[in-house]
Amino acid sequence: MRTFGTQGPVNPKENYVVSRTDEIADFVDRVKKGKYIVLFAPRQTGKTTLFRTAIDALIAEAYFPIQLNFELYVDISASDFYLSFYRRLQEEINDVFEKRGTALSKTLSQFLDNTEVTDQISMMEFFKHLVNFLPEHDNSQKVILIIDEFDAIPPDAVRGFLHSLRYIYLDQSSPRCPYSVGIVGVKNITQLNYDRSISPFNIQDEFHLPNFTLAQVHELLGQYTEEVGQGFTPEVITAIHKQTAGQPFLVNRCAQILTEEMDISKTETIVMSHFSKAHAQILRERNTNIDHLITNIRKKADFERILMRITAYDDGLDFNLRDESIDELAIYGVISEGDDGMCEIANPIYLYAILQAFKPAVNGLEQEYFPEDTADGFRDYLTSTGQIEMEALLDNFRDFIARAGFKILQVPDTPQESVGRHLLLAYIEQFVRLVGGMMYIEVQTGRGRIDLLITHNQRKYIVETKVWRGEINYQTGKKQLAAYLKLENAREGYYVVFDHRNNPTPRVETETIDGLTIRSYVIPVVQQQPSSI
Repeated sequence: MRTFGTQGPVNPKENYVVSRTDEIADFVDRVKKGKYIVLFAPRQTGKTTLFRTAIDALIAEAYFPIQLNFELYVDISASDFYLSFYRRLQEEINDVFEKRGTALSKTLSQFLDNTEVTDQISMMEFFKHLVNFLPEHDNSQKVILIIDEFDAIPPDAVRGFLHSLRYIYLDQSSPRCPYSVGIVGVKNITQLNYDRSISPFNIQDEFHLPNFTLAQVHELLGQYTEEVGQGFTPEVITAIHKQTAGQPFLVNRCAQILTEEMDISKTETIVMSHFSKAHAQILRERNTNIDHLITNIRKKADFERILMRITAYDDGLDFNLRDESIDELAIYGVISEGDDGMCEIANPIYLYAILQAFKPAVNGLEQEYFPEDTADGFRDYLTSTGQIEMEALLDNFRDFIARAGFKILQVPDTPQESVGRHLLLAYIEQFVRLVGGMMYIEVQTGRGRIDLLITHNQRKYIVETKVWRGEINYQTGKKQLAAYLKLENAREGYYVVFDHRNNPTPRVETETIDGLTIRSYVIPVVQQQPSSI
């Protein structure tokens, strides 16, 4: 039985694989046109799987694809790089002939044995002569050079290497060798350290590899159902796509937990209660994808400011790739461009991980969550029948913020515009864990508003949070929440707005909007300690 792959490239013999027919056809078409292609995307997005499939298609049409990987070159000198690079070229050329069931000609073998590649000039000369030793039938003289993990190339080699490829591309002599080049990696060429001058590879044709669509998630899970017989309800498939935004690793990881790690009978359909447990696991666990995410967002102090700005305000932040930090966050797959040209967090699972990463492990205010006359802490907010008294729970949070006063400004390593939301997230998360419920984040626009969806005892509770941005935005937020409640078949919702103005006006109001009950809170966030006022 095949499995959902989360460790390295997937293949159809061992794993369920999204066909990506259109993307592969696009990539192959560009190769056939002799393009020099760059494909830069975050790790675990399916880059290697895609171009390996493309290579198989090119071999079938008699092209001469040479596949290399620069991962091991990260800490060596330029001279050692070229020596190893040439040895790998020889091995790959032999492999192509073996796959075709033919042998190298004597003259080609002699050429390979008698050639040395020690720098970008000798590399260029090698390719110039190589084509003359290849068979002349079909496309066999059209050499395709595909390089994975390109960003591991030694810094003192990258500039000359790219200049040589550019020279070959612009050379009018025929046949050109390599005919087409595919450069695959995580970092964009402009991020590589070749002295920050204008890129020598300005002939590149950029290839974008999108996340899985909802239809592709259906396709992936459908392969499992066809093979095993166990189905997924449509709601589960939609939830997987919504929470992951189709990020390939996260999609496969959700499916892996549901089909391999949870004790669900294969005769039982996978439903939303199963998904909620799998989702809770993926939010709590350490995996390579989330580890990469956290490592990347901690690389620059500026990243936290940008990410918190995106999550806090509806008016957003321009998706300006000329800004170095925004460009890097986009390349790492942390943010993406919304339909309106603004930055958005890539998916709700990443948003949760980001908020957790920047949330202090101890905010120092946990002992002030409850008034002195509390009976049983968080358990005070469960009814005798096990339902959450959400109104009382949020009333207490409002009172807690007032009790804490200026102390919330002392929460360590937390931007002021994020402190209220951080505290609410920590407060509700601790409550949900204590009472055995589950909580996950819904992102409707990718920024500004964050909806916390809590499930407990077969009931759903929705809390939307925002930062105060004026009366019109405040009222609009209520209507947005009402629309979301209808989508989730919920009858009531809770709206918490943090007001950072110097003279805020607290509010608590309960209204009926479109037949739905919405309780709203405007909670002042103290701006200064008393001694400095």
